[in-house]
Amino acid sequence: MLLLLGAVIWGAAFVAQRVGMDHMGPFTFNGVRMLLAWLVMIPVTLLFERKNKKSPDYKAPDPKEQRLSGVICGALLFIASSLQQMGLVSTSAGKAGFITALYVVLVPVAAWFLFRKNPGKIIWLGVLIAVAALWLLCMPAGGGFELQGGDLLVLGCAVCFTFQILCVDHYAPRVSGVKLARDEFLVTGGLSMLIALATEPITCEGLREALIPILYAGIMSGAVGYTLQVLGQRDTDPTVASLIMCMEAVFAVLTGALLIGEKMTVRETVGCVLMFFAVILAQLSPVISSIRRNGQSHR
Repeated sequence: MLLLLGAVIWGAAFVAQRVGMDHMGPFTFNGVRMLLAWLVMIPVTLLFERKNKKSPDYKAPDPKEQRLSGVICGALLFIASSLQQMGLVSTSAGKAGFITALYVVLVPVAAWFLFRKNPGKIIWLGVLIAVAALWLLCMPAGGGFELQGGDLLVLGCAVCFTFQILCVDHYAPRVSGVKLARDEFLVTGGLSMLIALATEPITCEGLREALIPILYAGIMSGAVGYTLQVLGQRDTDPTVASLIMCMEAVFAVLTGALLIGEKMTVRETVGCVLMFFAVILAQLSPVISSIRRNGQSHR
């Protein structure tokens, strides 16, 4: 439920990002919103820490591992978002969205090769259905698929998101989740702003015009959304987590229709239904596997 709520928030953030980018460069927007998320997380972290210390079962995480988790996850998030922005210069938004979301396939593949984690046949079926749903949601009808330079950059983005998800899966049970999210925002925002200061014009007028999108993208999509990811992945298989987070493509279409009047096509509606089915299938996977095992044992 935490990951699904995060997907809802991220889906709505596409509208905020689209409006905000009309007034400033991509690195400026990412830098400002991530640093805002970091500021929001400072008091939240203090409140969580104070509450956790009162628990008799509280065990402080290793400080070095805590810092390292934020640096690695933040660096991966920065590289992923930067590659995506650079790739968007020479590829369509639809194709970029589809290629980025291919982390839903790359996560179980990487987990299989690196950690020998096999999610099971039902989850693999859900992954394949999710890919078909993403194609319907992101790619125009009758359009071909030819990889170009920008597409390769976005594919690199998907790879980085894959390792970011796996790193969160590794560190979330071992360190403070809210501190991990806080440090991740600082690293991502700091690196983005360094590039923005060197390559993009930053004006007070642009910041003022994009204030509402920045507030939503920083507080909700950043502070709330990525914190929900860290907390939600503590008890969730990374492949199932990636499936649920891919729901942001569905919620992006729905919020675009509700907030800025974009019309949903039949193709997009079918894609939404397939994506919902893939996520439900993943959630029911333990139940289905248990029924199959019981059936086999009775035979």
